[in-house]
Amino acid sequence: MQIDLREYVTSNYILTSDQLDALLRVSRALHLTVEPVHGTKDKYSLTPGSMVGALEIADVSILIKPKVEIKRLFTLALYAMGNLELREDVFDFDEHEPLPDLLALALNQAARNAFALGLLRGYQTEEEALQTVRGRIRFDEQIRRRYGIPLPIELRFDVYTEDILVNRLVKASVARLSRMKLVSTEARRGLGWIFSILEKVSLLEFPPKCVPEVNFDRLNEHYRHVVGLARIILKYSGFESNRGYVRGSGFLIDMNKLFQEFVTQALRESLGVSNNILRDDKNIDRITLARHGKVKIEPDLSLWEGGKPTFVGDAKYKDLTDRRARNADLFQLLAYATALDLPGGLLIYAQGGARIYKYEVWHVDKRLVVAALDLSKPLDQILQRVKLIGRSIEELRGEAQRKQPRVAI
Repeated sequence: MQIDLREYVTSNYILTSDQLDALLRVSRALHLTVEPVHGTKDKYSLTPGSMVGALEIADVSILIKPKVEIKRLFTLALYAMGNLELREDVFDFDEHEPLPDLLALALNQAARNAFALGLLRGYQTEEEALQTVRGRIRFDEQIRRRYGIPLPIELRFDVYTEDILVNRLVKASVARLSRMKLVSTEARRGLGWIFSILEKVSLLEFPPKCVPEVNFDRLNEHYRHVVGLARIILKYSGFESNRGYVRGSGFLIDMNKLFQEFVTQALRESLGVSNNILRDDKNIDRITLARHGKVKIEPDLSLWEGGKPTFVGDAKYKDLTDRRARNADLFQLLAYATALDLPGGLLIYAQGGARIYKYEVWHVDKRLVVAALDLSKPLDQILQRVKLIGRSIEELRGEAQRKQPRVAI
């Protein structure tokens, strides 16, 4: 059964008991609300949340379309992972194809461009027991394994090979996509071509949370796009429900997390700071709102200089179209600024007007700034908006630097 949904939009479907059971088992992981339609026996309303993508589970195929175009989704994901080319023109496909097919088509196009000059090669360190000396002898291993036996010899040596990390990532992503249901003949053929080109490259499994980063230079710059896509596929294509026996294959992105990662990366570039200066919620020391380590908080964005915080902010994948920030979001930001003893903080929404709002809080001398980074705008306007938001951060940062911040412990 094919279920087509759209991010945050409710749709009604008639489901069998098995199909309903499968959806309920993955509903939490999918951020999917499943409710019976009043007055019917087998019709249910399905409302997805921030999770978008495609998933095959039992005999159900689910597609959750994002608010933004698929090309924009891929571009934002690439940028958020450090692939700092904010361009949509590198994607040449019809967005009416299913999402797994679009991934395969995009990967095939990028691979053909990258492999046009031949496969990238590099030096790989190997350890092996040989009959003749090559490279360096591993004396400790030789004595431990073959004390008193001259041959074979335990060696460590470098080989110039195509079996290197960048090619392994591409091959692993092809294998991951091949497990999905692909409708397009062109997509299937493209994956087959890449796999044959990478025949001598090791096929490894990269868990979604352990996809290695790649540093690019003039020698491997032409691989940037294909490796970026490969890393996206490997990061977002792993799925396993933690409830019962149900497993599925697909490609799923949490837009809440993607928006936060994109904003963080874009602001680091705009402000010219490293990830150790502008930190996300996964890269900060323990911060608490109350004394004695009570009420832990984890702001999405925070600037740290000389071991002290100079800015705090939060990224919200929500609309600011009513020109009002949510009270709960403002309270959360105020808690962050209070815990870090900062003069204020910044809320960044994913849609809204051009105006930047400022709230002066009674009695505590805190200023809360609210801005929108509209992902539906042209890409050059998005980056210009990031620079404007960066100026608000610099103002808050300057105020903090004139104080002596104290961090709650």
